[in-house]
Amino acid sequence: MIARTAVTFKNINRLAIPATISGIAEPILSITDTAIVGNIPVDGLESLAAAGIVGSFLSMLIWVLGQTRSAISAIISQYLGAGKLHEVSNLPAQAIFLNLLLSFLILGSTIFVVEDIFRMFEATGKILDYCVRYYSIRVWGFPLTLFTFAVFGIFRGLQNTYYPMLVAIIGAGLNIVLDFILVYGIEGYVPAMYLEGAAWASLISQAVMAILVFFLLKVKADISLTLKLPLNKELKRLIVMSLNLFVRAVSLNVALIIAVREATALGDRYIGAHTIAINLWLFAAFFIDGYGAAGNSMGGRLLGAKDYHGLWKLARKIITYGLLVSLVLMVLGFAFYFPLGRLFSNETIVLETFYGVFFIVILGLPMNTLAFVFDGLFKGLGEMKYLRNVLLSATFLGFLPTLYIGKALGWGFYAIWIAFIVWMAIRGGALIVKFRNKFKPLLQNP
Repeated sequence: MIARTAVTFKNINRLAIPATISGIAEPILSITDTAIVGNIPVDGLESLAAAGIVGSFLSMLIWVLGQTRSAISAIISQYLGAGKLHEVSNLPAQAIFLNLLLSFLILGSTIFVVEDIFRMFEATGKILDYCVRYYSIRVWGFPLTLFTFAVFGIFRGLQNTYYPMLVAIIGAGLNIVLDFILVYGIEGYVPAMYLEGAAWASLISQAVMAILVFFLLKVKADISLTLKLPLNKELKRLIVMSLNLFVRAVSLNVALIIAVREATALGDRYIGAHTIAINLWLFAAFFIDGYGAAGNSMGGRLLGAKDYHGLWKLARKIITYGLLVSLVLMVLGFAFYFPLGRLFSNETIVLETFYGVFFIVILGLPMNTLAFVFDGLFKGLGEMKYLRNVLLSATFLGFLPTLYIGKALGWGFYAIWIAFIVWMAIRGGALIVKFRNKFKPLLQNP
């Protein structure tokens, strides 16, 4: 007899709160870089634009290849719910090995064509030069971050978001301290490295986080990272799930990258403003995504135990809690509308442009909640193919047409953020309909 997972406020938040803190670590790193780089006394505007362009490209690589984390989490949580965890004990090591091998291949292929990559983002002149210098340092943290994310997925599948939270806090805190030291320098001790200092701060913090998660997994979990044969029977399913999420992440990043490209084409003031807006958008996204993480962990376990009533109850609760969090973030966004902008830049022209669209970012938060929370839940349920199709539709039938129609109508910078609203509406709506159609009929079972 498999013990049922209690869907309570305490159990949900035991996973959601640490997952929220863990999830915002990456955007905090980006926000810290953005805020500090935006206030560099020499070429601050160009440095801010370069950090935004490189950050968007690295996020694309990490999100595309980091999808193994969700696949590992889904499989482990489902086997945990079914009481058969021992059957997948050697799966994580095999999955991580394949992921890291692919990451080094991609790293090696991009490092030689880096200028061509950033020219596709419309980067030229001094901004292009800063992009190359910043990327050439930060890119080495790419495999480290993928490893860290994969181990986070293992812990999430085991219903443990506490250790990832600890690692995330340490990594983010270290990055902030190193940013101030390396970007601005310490007179007589450390020379000011400006943009390159921000890159080194991120790389060092990523290395420390990778070491910490390896140690915690070795000491606190009954999961080995020693590569053992034969191949696990679930490796094929994990690869298929990861490939579906790979395609999904590519389509997701098509929207994010084209947004950066269009903002860059509008001019330096627009890419600077867009960098600030997208960092705040991502910060709020990961903040809300804590309840998606809880849905991911608990949803997979409930599905493994075939507890459909518990699954339905979980969906209702995490959406309710997520919407409450988004409303709090909306209030804070409007209350600190102008101070938030000044955290990231002292360029008046950038701030005026940012303030012109920030209200759209804030008003879209409840829409984002529906998409992010159900996205996490669907990953735990292993519904990767449907998630792929939803993102493809949202990007190519929603985001891109809205963006270019808006551009043709002369909406300018507003077209980018209106397209994001349409994008998120399609994503959230499609997931809600699918969940209701698939699981409501199953509630007839005892």
